Amino acid sequence: MIKYAIFDLDDTLLDFKRGEREGLTKIMTKYGVSDLKQGFDTYTKINHQVWEAIEQGQARDALLNTRFSKAFNLLGIKVDGATVEAEYRSSLDTNFYKLQGVDELLSDLKAAGVHLLVGTNGVKETQLRRLKGSGLEHYFEDYFISEDIGFAKPDKRFFEPMFKKYGNLTTNALMVGDRLQADVLGAKRAQLNSIWYNPQALPVVQAYQPTYVANSFKQIKKIILNA
Repeated sequence: MIKYAIFDLDDTLLDFKRGEREGLTKIMTKYGVSDLKQGFDTYTKINHQVWEAIEQGQARDALLNTRFSKAFNLLGIKVDGATVEAEYRSSLDTNFYKLQGVDELLSDLKAAGVHLLVGTNGVKETQLRRLKGSGLEHYFEDYFISEDIGFAKPDKRFFEPMFKKYGNLTTNALMVGDRLQADVLGAKRAQLNSIWYNPQALPVVQAYQPTYVANSFKQIKKIILNA
């Protein structure tokens, strides 16, 4: 059995997409985006580029403060990127939506003696507030968040505080996350085993492979308790 399970948050345990869509709808309506689908598509493209750059080690805050100004500029609207980012961040702070079955998964793993850790990219205040608001906070022993650490997944340095606190995790831990580029590649670089949470049953197109693939929380539990 695995001793430590390190969980990503967004779209692994928390329903980030639902909260994101609600927040974007408020922002785009406020600033006069008439075609919301076009607005979402434009933002999604820019946001993907921003997070790719962050995961490659570029300055997180500076990039996040430009994603709305860049997206809105393509939509023909001028905004102050930092101001809109702060408004959007305020909306995300109250996104407490959980994916269905999360409480059962975490409760069963904890009852089985698995030590649960959070390992997530993002803003520390936002992620901690969402953990508390969603009621998931009490399942976890510790939280490792990129803003606090100074490095984001897939940088292997993201995992160094975990190794420092819990020892060599390469044989008794699993990283669980929904993103190949961040979670699986990050785990591979840190020589950790990984579970790719893949509810849509997408193909693995990257050169690097997850140790395990799970399409449901039931499969995640089975892998962790039997690995």
